Amino acid sequence: MTAEITRILVIDDHPLLREGVSSTLDAVDDFEVIGQGGSYSDAITMAHDLIPDTILLDISMPGGGVEAARELHETLPSIKLIMLTASEDEKDVMSALQAGANAYILKGIGGKELIKIVRQVSAGETFITPSLATNILVHSYNEEAPGQAALQDKLNKRESEILKALERGLTNKQIAEELFLSEKTIKHYMTNILQKLQVKNRVEAALIAQKMHHG
Repeated sequence: MTAEITRILVIDDHPLLREGVSSTLDAVDDFEVIGQGGSYSDAITMAHDLIPDTILLDISMPGGGVEAARELHETLPSIKLIMLTASEDEKDVMSALQAGANAYILKGIGGKELIKIVRQVSAGETFITPSLATNILVHSYNEEAPGQAALQDKLNKRESEILKALERGLTNKQIAEELFLSEKTIKHYMTNILQKLQVKNRVEAALIAQKMHHG
């Protein structure tokens, strides 16, 4: 039985970089790059026409990568979004995460690492370059820490366990196996956790968890 093919769209306004990323990913047996574009409008049009599994988006392309991520997340929520960026500005990172991006990686990443991250994200995990994650923790959550500790008090014992597993980068399926629960149950808990912590996605929840446990 052949592995399921992950269909990928690469959107970046630098042709050389776009070609490099595309050829790196297309060389992998279970990846297929089904299209390339260079702008917001390309991203939206091609995503709706081709319905890829995963899209790599340049954050600073014409029309805006964050805007494209927001639009795609609202209209095609099943597509995984990976932001490619040269920017280490934590405001960009937070904007992208709040727009619904599943991963945020710096340009210049090695081919092997890129393949690994695309595979992780396609399987439902989230990823943020560690140096960027540290920046966000230091800058974005400093003033909010007391409020967040209070927020975590709202979680019950099971939700706290799931949040700790999420912080370790586990997928819903892995958390379900570890806690002997169904994946559907974990999804239900995850929804509650995001609401209680007042965050939009798993990455923000994991960042808050890291801040609470290590900050």
